[in-house]
Amino acid sequence: MNRKEEIIYATLELASECGMKGVSMSQIAEKVGIKAPSIYNHFKSKDDIIREMYGFLRQQAQSNNKPAALDYKKLFEKKTVEEILMGSLSTYMGIVSDKYMFQFFKVLYSERSTSKTAATIMVEETERMIEKSRDLFYALAVHGKIKNENVDTAAMTYALTIHSLIDYRMDQITAGLKTSFGDGKSPVPIKMIEFIRWLSSEIGI
Repeated sequence: MNRKEEIIYATLELASECGMKGVSMSQIAEKVGIKAPSIYNHFKSKDDIIREMYGFLRQQAQSNNKPAALDYKKLFEKKTVEEILMGSLSTYMGIVSDKYMFQFFKVLYSERSTSKTAATIMVEETERMIEKSRDLFYALAVHGKIKNENVDTAAMTYALTIHSLIDYRMDQITAGLKTSFGDGKSPVPIKMIEFIRWLSSEIGI
């Protein structure tokens, strides 16, 4: 682990305890075991740490949950729309619920209404989900799995509903009503599964 990564993990740990606003550069330095000015050799500001934290942790989580290379033509031939969407969603939920991404999102969710940096990152994450969903839905349409009409609307509905349900589950976890994103042995909450089943029946051919 290099110095930048040490600073990222130290900041995340401190922010998980007292919120990002309650963390000072001197506290981060003390946690890492360096002098405060040394942090500025790696990051310009605390907001800079947060932005780089997002990219780094997301990349790590994505690597840990990266599916094997697939032949999408064969995949679309053999699986139903529901199975394809569930597989894609399971991979995404694996990224979101990764230990460090989960910690990071808990901090962002608590501060996005007052922090421009936190809100910007959440917007980026939502836009990423919308873009990936649109790509998937157009591929489904091309392979004759879903109706070739209102594909953009279907993809947007899917992406924003999933994000709303993630918000809901995050609130449940924060309130102590749930302990994880998934239900039972599935990494996907039951409400998301029910939504996927309904959407698949609506748009599938």
